[in-house]
Amino acid sequence: MTKADFVELVKKEGDYESKAAAEKAVKAFMNAVTAALVKKETVTLVGFGTFYTVEVTTKKGKIPGKNETYTKPAHTAPKFRFGKTIKDAVAK
Repeated sequence: MTKADFVELVKKEGDYESKAAAEKAVKAFMNAVTAALVKKETVTLVGFGTFYTVEVTTKKGKIPGKNETYTKPAHTAPKFRFGKTIKDAVAK
């Protein structure tokens, strides 16, 4: 499903009058979650899931087929854990 398809689904499910209004709602949701994650806050939507961040340590590795190594620096990564309601709905 593309973003355009998702916006159309949000329009239908949310009973929005226009595609522009649904797209504005989707963008607002994405921006709000992004802003919270940048501050390293957790966003929990009961029954849906939890957006959170984790600290990833420095990683070293070898480039396959070459005698070279690389180092990936430590960074913060976004994660999402699905809630029970979604897990149960998909399992059916």
